[in-house]
Amino acid sequence: MAEYVDLAASGDVVEGEAKAFAVGDVEVAVARAGGMLHAFSDICTHRGCNLSMGGEVEGTSIMCECHGSVFSILTGAVENPPATEPIAIYRVRETEAGRIEVEA
Repeated sequence: MAEYVDLAASGDVVEGEAKAFAVGDVEVAVARAGGMLHAFSDICTHRGCNLSMGGEVEGTSIMCECHGSVFSILTGAVENPPATEPIAIYRVRETEAGRIEVEA
């Protein structure tokens, strides 16, 4: 059975923005797009920049501000280079109590 880790209040992640959280040794970003939460690795696979630090969420994509790589926040796939490797995707949920949790 999956174990979920509490990250934040639902209101802490607003539409169109990504916010980073430490989940154990992993840096996970959570973004809200189209009213849905998405969780993914906060580390760009190109040069290791943090995607949530100035990265732009547009629709279901996030662009790394360092070199312009674009990733799908649905699948982790690279949508625009220079990155060639996808980012990890994590299960995320919003509880009835108004909390955001990610699967650890």
